Amino acid sequence: MRARLLTLLCQHAYREGDFTLASGQKSSYYINGKLVTLAAEGAYLTGKLLFDLLPTQVQAVGGLTLGADPLATAVSVVSFLAGKPRSAFIVRKQAKGYGANQSVEGPPLPPGTPVAILEDVVTTGASALQAVEAVEKLGWQVAVILTLVDRNQGGAELYASRGYSFQALFTIAEVQACYRDLLPKEIRQGYPPRPL
Repeated sequence: MRARLLTLLCQHAYREGDFTLASGQKSSYYINGKLVTLAAEGAYLTGKLLFDLLPTQVQAVGGLTLGADPLATAVSVVSFLAGKPRSAFIVRKQAKGYGANQSVEGPPLPPGTPVAILEDVVTTGASALQAVEAVEKLGWQVAVILTLVDRNQGGAELYASRGYSFQALFTIAEVQACYRDLLPKEIRQGYPPRPL
C-alpha cells in the first residue's frame, strides 16, 4: 500500500518547475497532494496508512484547511471501517466572523482530548502549527503531527523544538527518486501523464 501511494504521488502530485510555496519560499518542485488525496484510490491509501500511524489514544484527526481536509476525512472513514472510529475536524485559516465564529469545525470534543494534526506536505511547519494553536485553544492535546511528505526544510526541527511528535509517510528524497525512476523525461515534461 505504501509503495502504491508513493507511485501515485510521483505520477500525479509531484512536478518540477518554478514555484512559490505557501511559506513564500521559491522552489524548483511542487507537490499538489490533493490530486491524489481527493481521488478514490489515493484517499483510501492515504486514510489507511495514516490511520495505521495514529497513537491509540488519539480520538480525532484534522488540520488546516485545505490540504488536511481530505486526509482527515479519509482517516475518519477508514477508522470507522476498522471498528475504531475517530472524528475528523477542520481548522479554518480565519474564524468565520459570523454565526458561532468558530475556527475549528467538527463534532464537539471535551478538553483534554488527544488529537492528531494532519498535513499533506510539510515545509517550514507553519501551517500545522497554526492548526496546533487552534486546537490547543480548545483544550485539546496534540499527540502527534502526521504528514504525507516531509520536504526536509525545517518543519520536523520546528515541531521537535516545540515538543511535538512528528512522523512523515515519505521524505522528499523518496518522492523525487520514485519520480525519476518511474517517469521518463519526456513524460515528466508533459505533467500530468494521465488522469488518476
